[in-house]
Amino acid sequence: MQTETFYEVMRRQGITRRSFLKFCSLTAASLGLAPSFAPKIAHAMETKQRTPVIWLHGLECTCCSESFIRSAHPLTKDVVLSMLSLDYDDTLMAAAGHQAEEIIADIRKKYKGNFILAVEGNPPLNEDGMYCIHGGRPFVEVLKETAADAKAIISWGSCASWGCVQAAKPNPTQATPVHKVITDKPIIKVPGCPPIAEVMTAVVTYMLTFDRIPELDRQGRPKMFYGQRIHDKCYRRPHFDAGQFVEEWDDEAARKGFCLYKMGCKGPTTYNACSTVRWNNGVSFPIQSGHGCIGCSEDGFWDKGGFYNRVTDIKQFGIESNADKVGGTVAAIAGAAVVAHAAVSALSRARNDQSKGGK
Repeated sequence: MQTETFYEVMRRQGITRRSFLKFCSLTAASLGLAPSFAPKIAHAMETKQRTPVIWLHGLECTCCSESFIRSAHPLTKDVVLSMLSLDYDDTLMAAAGHQAEEIIADIRKKYKGNFILAVEGNPPLNEDGMYCIHGGRPFVEVLKETAADAKAIISWGSCASWGCVQAAKPNPTQATPVHKVITDKPIIKVPGCPPIAEVMTAVVTYMLTFDRIPELDRQGRPKMFYGQRIHDKCYRRPHFDAGQFVEEWDDEAARKGFCLYKMGCKGPTTYNACSTVRWNNGVSFPIQSGHGCIGCSEDGFWDKGGFYNRVTDIKQFGIESNADKVGGTVAAIAGAAVVAHAAVSALSRARNDQSKGGK
């Protein structure tokens, strides 16, 4: 029996053609694609079968799943119930025990090379993997076995992508990111603690629509969401450029919405979509709420000096300078410009006076 297409499922749910096309347009927008891509998305969803997905959990706190089910654009119910066939997820599924584990074996056999493996969390390698047991076996064994038959792997969150807090020093369990255990499959890293809900669903939508992985950066992250620093689109950026910083929590500068760099904000070195997509259906993000970015989507953020230690190697205006010197630099440039303007004006007046005297 073949898996239904996305469109067939939507029609069975009573969704009209017009609503379907509207959904395709919204999906294109959420992916940052031009409106011309909406018909292509519609065609793909009308003709392609839903893709089976196995979602495994290693060492993690389930925050990625919690984020995923709160997506609004597109709604998670549209992704889970219509666009993909989520055959195994021990957090969301009703089955348990041997019945649940048989599902993995069945999917691996029926859809060999054609299913997506989503991994939340990471495998610990110490003590032969005994720090994380899945179905009575070390998680690392289940991961390797399932990945062998997968089409591609999505590493959800910083745990799967980088190791996160489990891999922080001294890392007694030898928690290890997925890409260091699975080396022969395409891996899409979607880091964050957790990742933004709409980023997660958009990555799945892209893969199911175009039957390929999105363009990745050199670290394996989708460029469409991890191609810019939070700092680049932060609404407080003008204050950074002007050297206007919050010096203490709840000081006058904080009330005015000045830059949080001196309070340890990692926005200048963190690549993510927080300042554009934002959180909670686009309502806000940490910097907007008054707290600096902690850099949770970057490799090894737990071991990089703590949340409130500032970054000291930010280049500004094309010179070697950190943000502590930016205000002085701006003032010096402005002062030099004023002096230069005054000198030019004085010289111009002197020339005019000589010209009049010569006449």
